[in-house]
Amino acid sequence: MSSVTEFNSYREKMNEKILAEDNLVIKRFFNLDQHTYADGALSAKTKEMLGLVASLVLRCDDCVKYHLQQGKALGLNTEELFEILAVGNIVGGSICIPHTRRAVAFWEELSEENKSE
Repeated sequence: MSSVTEFNSYREKMNEKILAEDNLVIKRFFNLDQHTYADGALSAKTKEMLGLVASLVLRCDDCVKYHLQQGKALGLNTEELFEILAVGNIVGGSICIPHTRRAVAFWEELSEENKSE
């Protein structure tokens, strides 16, 4: 199983379990997160790029993977990705380099999966 498939399966399974508990605060937070990344004054793609920089700086690999997938679906290309990674590394410092490596590896898998679809 690819890491992309594994990530998506785990995320879906756990989100279902979390939302099944019917906790109003958690449901509202998930809803707020979803609506934050919708088109508005900024495009959804721009918001995903911002989310990717923030996730890289905060060193959240799951968040980086999520924003990579969303960005890819919205037309993010490799040249844009590397500019985003550059901003994240400047803001976050050298501690972001391992997360950059994992981001590039995941991006490559996303790109390969898109070729085979």
